[in-house]
Amino acid sequence: MIGTYNKSFIYFICLVSAMGGLLFGYDWVVIGGAKPFYELYFGISQSPVMQGVAMSTALVGCLIGAMVAGALSDKYGRKPLLVIAAILFTVSAIATGIFNDFVLFNIARFVGGIGIGVASALSPMYIAEVSPGEARGRLVSLNQMTIVLGILGAQIVNWQLAEAVPDSFTDADILASWNGQMGWRWMFWAEAVPATTFLILSFLIPESPRWQALHGMTEKARHTLSRVGGDAYAQAELQHIGQAALAESQEEKVGLRALFSKRYAPVLILGLVVAVFQQWCGTNVIFNYAQEIFSAAGYQVGDVLFNIVITGIANVIFTIVALYTVDRWGRRSLMLFGAGGLGIIYLILGTCYHLHITGFFMVVLVVAAIACYAMSLGPVTWVLLSEIFPNRVRGVAMATCTFALWVGCCTLTFSFPSLNAHLGSSGTFWIYSLICFCGFAFFLRRCPETKGKSLEELSKELVKE
Repeated sequence: MIGTYNKSFIYFICLVSAMGGLLFGYDWVVIGGAKPFYELYFGISQSPVMQGVAMSTALVGCLIGAMVAGALSDKYGRKPLLVIAAILFTVSAIATGIFNDFVLFNIARFVGGIGIGVASALSPMYIAEVSPGEARGRLVSLNQMTIVLGILGAQIVNWQLAEAVPDSFTDADILASWNGQMGWRWMFWAEAVPATTFLILSFLIPESPRWQALHGMTEKARHTLSRVGGDAYAQAELQHIGQAALAESQEEKVGLRALFSKRYAPVLILGLVVAVFQQWCGTNVIFNYAQEIFSAAGYQVGDVLFNIVITGIANVIFTIVALYTVDRWGRRSLMLFGAGGLGIIYLILGTCYHLHITGFFMVVLVVAAIACYAMSLGPVTWVLLSEIFPNRVRGVAMATCTFALWVGCCTLTFSFPSLNAHLGSSGTFWIYSLICFCGFAFFLRRCPETKGKSLEELSKELVKE
């Protein structure tokens, strides 16, 4: 699909940027495997509220990171923000494992969350801005690919670092073990390796050529675009960018006021719904609360860690499927498939919990849900968000929608323990099923098809005149 372009250069800069997604996935999920051990260490194993705080602190940081990423990247560029995200990931990985105090532990998680928020907004946007239109879906999906590899990496690290936990072990035994004293620390420290690598490589990628062109750095933009696709491609892209900038030159100053104007309202609503739905569809609680979900299905702690790895492998396999379908099937079809498929799976899963069905069949249903999500809502959400906004407001729009996404993630993560305690696993997954069917109805009516079109073409089609 990108045979006429400089594939090695494109994949290098996209994969380096997508390392933000790798660290996003690792940092986001590593806490799930460490959860049974650090909760005992900090004495919060019997406090659902404190458990929710520990799981949500990084997500609050995500909100801050996403909120500032757009405005700062529009002012200073995409590349400097990716470097800052790499620094935050490195500091958080080291500090989280060092601290013995629960408050300091949460502060370190908060710092890492800021890095997640910045990377989640910047990585897909950067990739979209350097990618040829006909391959943009696949290349932006690389970000989701690295996210799920980060998730799988965290799951494998957790599984391998944790010593076997005999069924006869009490909480006191687990607390006194290597798992309870040091194992959970190494789960966080392991992130420092890819974080340092990302920090070094982030200095080697160019600035976004679209950002450069819109800030008067035409020759620098031309140089980067020429490296992507040659001189003719660079000239054509600069012409598209220039025409789009000229059409928007009389608009109000870029910012939230411009984004929330009548002109952008329809596409902003679409972006916000897509972002929040990716979280409220419920799949991500499987990664953060796998212990509770698999325990309710009849599994012990040792088996839970292995089952988590199985879900991670399924996540990677079906994200690879998404790389080959997103530019063929299209964004709209995959969003409908994901919403409808998850609605059905969660309906069945909730019913099985209600009927007290346990064992392997429950693992199959959980894996099916992850597979459905991984080849649809997971990657396609980031593709759509990186595509639907005009160049002029893309930074602030991407930040706003990513902020909304993390609000959705934060509320989902914090609410699950209470929902699970009051409604049980069955009622919780029935609620997620209802949300998925509502999402299907919205996408059927409002989600456009964006595959194969330039960012400037999409601006003309989607922005209200």
